[in-house]
Amino acid sequence: MATLGTNTGTQLTNDLATYLNQQKQNANGTLDTTQLAAIINNYLTTGEKLVLESGVTTNSVYKQFNTTDVVPAKNEIVTTGLWSNGSGSLSSDIVTGSTITMAGHSGSATDEYYYNVYATHSSTTPEFAVAYGHISGAGAKTLAVDDDATLPTKATYFQYRALLTDTAETHFRFYDGTTEDGYSSADFYAVNISRANYRERVDPGNWELTLSGSSGSFTFIDNSAEKFNTTNSGTNEYNIVSGTLNLGTNDAATVQTTTASNGYGFGKFYPDYGIFIFNPTALSATIGAQSILPSGSYISDEFNHKKMFNVIKAGGDFQARRIENISTAHYFVRVNNREFNFSNNPTYVDTTGSMTQPTFQTDPLTYITTVGLFNDANEMIAVAKTSQPIAKSFSKELLLKVKLDF
Repeated sequence: MATLGTNTGTQLTNDLATYLNQQKQNANGTLDTTQLAAIINNYLTTGEKLVLESGVTTNSVYKQFNTTDVVPAKNEIVTTGLWSNGSGSLSSDIVTGSTITMAGHSGSATDEYYYNVYATHSSTTPEFAVAYGHISGAGAKTLAVDDDATLPTKATYFQYRALLTDTAETHFRFYDGTTEDGYSSADFYAVNISRANYRERVDPGNWELTLSGSSGSFTFIDNSAEKFNTTNSGTNEYNIVSGTLNLGTNDAATVQTTTASNGYGFGKFYPDYGIFIFNPTALSATIGAQSILPSGSYISDEFNHKKMFNVIKAGGDFQARRIENISTAHYFVRVNNREFNFSNNPTYVDTTGSMTQPTFQTDPLTYITTVGLFNDANEMIAVAKTSQPIAKSFSKELLLKVKLDF
């Protein structure tokens, strides 16, 4: 920061005015930044003089990137643990959020539609939800029983059908052992991952759910065979099959059976929506009807989707990962020895305009803590922070690399 006396300031003003008047009289009237810098430098000490690089004055709060300073954005495929704590697995500690007591029934107002499921009792955000849908509204109060009935299972069935199937489709259809969508199902269980958890999409070939019922424990995966997925192919539907991921080995997933003993497929997996649709008929034939077979009639506060929660909790292991396309750009911020050695912070000078630290008159010192990236409209679009303040003076030059993910 330069300090000019009254006479010096007047002389500088006069010199600049003379130069500007001369340029006005020229045919093109353009300003030469090199000449302007030369005029100003006549009144600055050596350490305060403006430095020009490729015709651009760099002794300012902004510095323009050269083309060689920017590595354009490149897409990277990133896969990470899906659950909110960054883990790839949920255990048997999971609990439902149906603990609020309301007038008329125990639980929350949304219990008849779905249960939110949390990692532990102390968790504040849900990991996923479980729901049951039936095309005719079975498993919940009907209008014949209660004039105020909302038919939650029917609403659930039609909501998921509209979201996940073709608009002309009337049912959810699963594999029947010979035909891909040969079995029309009147009901389903849905496991819906929290949107904040799966972000872009659940990683196909990298999830495994253990369900445990009266007939034992069974693990389910999808049939994508994409354990080592590096392409994020975008396929939006897979079949759910019985199998294992073979974690800890280089082997691809093992598919044990594509159908239950009754010949029906286990369900569908939709990675773009973070949704698993299970076929109750196939599950009941595999893990035990006593544990999972939906009830067709309404039983007070014993909603069918509670059965799905119970077999997931009993299984004690829900492993899943998410996959994202992330664009990464690198910006090399080069700070030369004559740049950014002064601060605009009010504490840098006293009330008379002199530097508060006398040694800064000849050897100024600043500390760099933040790098701001601006667009051509001078709008800040990103901020990078250093891990600790970095000292900057006329005897030091810095190279800071900013990585921007978006």
